[in-house]
Amino acid sequence: MNWDIIQGKWKQLKGSVKEKWGELTDDELDQIEGNKDKLAGKLQEKYGWTKDQAETEINDYFKDRG
Repeated sequence: MNWDIIQGKWKQLKGSVKEKWGELTDDELDQIEGNKDKLAGKLQEKYGWTKDQAETEINDYFKDRG
């Protein structure tokens, strides 16, 4: 997973990210801008996850996308 690539493709990936984590709003996805730390923070906030859990979810989801 290369986060530079994910950030570059963020506009294309937002739809699939929203399908995966439907609690995230379009505005929040715009604010995240492909930033892994921002995404982890929002997932922690929305789902009540720990930082480690959020990062694991993100890594699992994006492992084949970047």
